[in-house]
Amino acid sequence: MERKVGTVVRGLRCPIIREGDDLKKIVVESVKEATKSENITLNDKDVIGITESILARAQGNYATIDDIAESVKEKFKNKEEVALIFPITSRNRFAICLKGIARAFKHIYLIMSYPTDEVGNALLTWDEIDEANVDPYSDVLTLEKYRELFGYKVHEFTGIDYISYYKELIENEGCKVDIIFANRAVVALDYCKDVLCCDIHTRKRNKRILQEKGAELVFTLDDILAKESSKHGYNSDYGLLGSNKADENTIKLFPRNCQSFVDGVQEALKAEFNKNIEVLIYGDGAFKDPQGKIWELADPVVSPGHTAGLKGVPNELKLKYLADNDFKDLSGEKLKEAVSQKIKEKSGSLVANMASQGTTPRQLTDLIGSLCDLTSGSGDKGTPIILIQGYFDNYTD
Repeated sequence: MERKVGTVVRGLRCPIIREGDDLKKIVVESVKEATKSENITLNDKDVIGITESILARAQGNYATIDDIAESVKEKFKNKEEVALIFPITSRNRFAICLKGIARAFKHIYLIMSYPTDEVGNALLTWDEIDEANVDPYSDVLTLEKYRELFGYKVHEFTGIDYISYYKELIENEGCKVDIIFANRAVVALDYCKDVLCCDIHTRKRNKRILQEKGAELVFTLDDILAKESSKHGYNSDYGLLGSNKADENTIKLFPRNCQSFVDGVQEALKAEFNKNIEVLIYGDGAFKDPQGKIWELADPVVSPGHTAGLKGVPNELKLKYLADNDFKDLSGEKLKEAVSQKIKEKSGSLVANMASQGTTPRQLTDLIGSLCDLTSGSGDKGTPIILIQGYFDNYTD
């Protein structure tokens, strides 16, 4: 019988993970129990996604505000002033980091991008910028000027005035703060020659620009808590990037050693099910909320670890292009046969092939990781393991 279902995505429940748990064993057991419960047959090229959160938790990859402060002091040689540029506005992602950073200094110049942060969290709307006759590409606003023009505004979903919130966090650590609104990294040098780049995806470019323009000490968030330590968590690749608030004094860092973990899970799944199953660790996906405008993407990468079969990009033909162009005179069974044959004949890369236009030009790990993130959510679903079947199938399978 012809298959009538393509890709299927399921969120799998597992126990709540604690530090020291054997996560590899738990993943395999959870998959085993789910397939038995739902009568699921696993196949080669199925995908298991595991959220970064439970791997970091199992690793015990945590650090305190004091740990952050000590790492920052070491990097900046105990200097008393610093400029922080372009933090995202997030209680979960950055606020706890900001407390630790503020604890390391006596004076911070906080340069905030506007009207939105890097990942789309809005302080203002573009219409408000236009109405105020402000050019965000060149205009630098003091806090006083910003308040004069725009007043006090809270985020649509969180109800937080992030400007006041960040100001209070810094001052509560006994640190003076001046808040400036600008979108060019070099503005920081008008206030301080030492800079901590708090942006995520633009950090390397901004660091280069600052160094070229005469900054003295410039670091990015992936430089903080990057040194291996037996006293607290760390991440040699990403430092503070990808961290989340654990409690009012602690952060959970991005997981370490992701590649060895996914390879180990793949081997264990092969031993249990005799199938070649792909595995990835996933964090924030990449998709824009049309209402709140946020892009997600608060992690430095969507997938910090994945098995070899998930490398690359989709290599697909656009069915509607074939139907509207190559086979526009066919219909019914003849159209189906012609399209199926075209798919079977495709070979090599389809880059620049007009029949592939409109297919999503993104890495497989970004697409699949985003699918996992949307499925598991970030609340109380309790499904940090995702099973994806049929993702690599096509119309002919």
